[in-house]
Amino acid sequence: MKIRWKPVVTGVVLAGLVGGVGYAVRDRLTTPAVTAGRPAGAPPGPPPGPGAGRNSVVAVQAGIVAREDVPIWFDGIGTVQAFNSVTVRARVDGELQRVPLQEGQLVKAGDLLATIDSRPLQAQLAQAQAKKAQDEAQLANARRDLERNMNLKEFASRQTVDTQRALVAQYEAQIRADEAAIEAVQVQLNYTTITAPISGRIGLRNIDQGNVVRASDQNGIATITQIQPIAVLFTLPEKQLPAILAAQAQGAVTVEAQDREGRRVIDTGRLSVVDNLIDSGTGTIRLKAEMPNSPQKLWPGQFVNVRLLSAIRRGATTVPATVVQRGPQGTYAYVLKDDLTVEQRPIKVARQEENKAIIDEGLTPGERVVVDGQYRLQPGSKVRIVDPSAAAPSAGMPSPQASAPATVAPAGAPPENVAREERRRERMQRDGARPDGERGGDTPDTAAPRRPPATQPADGQRS
Repeated sequence: MKIRWKPVVTGVVLAGLVGGVGYAVRDRLTTPAVTAGRPAGAPPGPPPGPGAGRNSVVAVQAGIVAREDVPIWFDGIGTVQAFNSVTVRARVDGELQRVPLQEGQLVKAGDLLATIDSRPLQAQLAQAQAKKAQDEAQLANARRDLERNMNLKEFASRQTVDTQRALVAQYEAQIRADEAAIEAVQVQLNYTTITAPISGRIGLRNIDQGNVVRASDQNGIATITQIQPIAVLFTLPEKQLPAILAAQAQGAVTVEAQDREGRRVIDTGRLSVVDNLIDSGTGTIRLKAEMPNSPQKLWPGQFVNVRLLSAIRRGATTVPATVVQRGPQGTYAYVLKDDLTVEQRPIKVARQEENKAIIDEGLTPGERVVVDGQYRLQPGSKVRIVDPSAAAPSAGMPSPQASAPATVAPAGAPPENVAREERRRERMQRDGARPDGERGGDTPDTAAPRRPPATQPADGQRS
């Protein structure tokens, strides 16, 4: 079979010519849209964005440099600790007959907590008292014998009198020992009634009524913690110690206890103790604050954020924290001039809090500075001041992109552009936006039929 090459070569050449002509027409039609907004003679690339040139107007938010009294706080992390804590234990052995305490109740010092069987100790007390009475009777008899011997005078030997005096002294010493024994038993008997040693809140009970308790038990009956007032232990870096000691020398130092997020102040108290030793391993110093804890919002073992007021800086120059910018040469800020241009000015920041910065050098109270929008600025840029509330679109309002009129595809556009434009117009109709040129009162169902975009003139007017 003989293949005819001439028709095949002719077809390939014609297909190449048609493709080349189509590519040239498409490139000519799309070039004006791509190069729109680029100055003449500019190198190829995307069009410059807003604020790209020094002559472009950049929208920024402005603020005023203020002068005010600023409190200087030191932040740390602390743990709440009971101001006093006592484990109530039995001091004598015996059966726990009565436990009137209730778990979690508030008690005062001296309130009855428990009662131990006291009958064995009462028997010991009676025995000691009987022994004392016996020794007192013998002492009385020895004293009478001594008196008789002394009345005999020269008829009684000296040895007999001395022996009788020693016997009287012996019985007197025995009586004093009996009194001590009685007092010891009485003390043990008092231990059978357990009372609260301090005022506070009772924790969980460790033993129930009817059990035998011993003085050697380690767990105890219950624990009482004093939570009004309450203590907060926290640490701060050692470099802040001189400022803390200086503040403490001037008077009471205010300490705030905040929640874990640091948004709410739970209680406010004062610094009570600065530890006498710096932890060399962590480079921190331990401190203790006393909180009134009324009402009882702080609980022993709770983790809190602690703020210590070291000083109040009077008449400090302050700006919002977002004003401070950092670069290779250090910190700087953009200052607004009267002609609405900006000046990049180096500044010296003394201290920066979460929302505020204290400036030592570079800014003067009353000057206007850029608070937001610095990333598009250059020294000398022209700016336009916008309201922060107007910067964010309101809820329920359409965005500028949604309300922008639809662009009409130019006449003679390639088919894929026409199809893309049709799909975009359909999406805008579903979302409620109307392309440019439609009547405001028409709905998608009642609107007059429109010509395809490919048949409309390039200037957007209908034929």
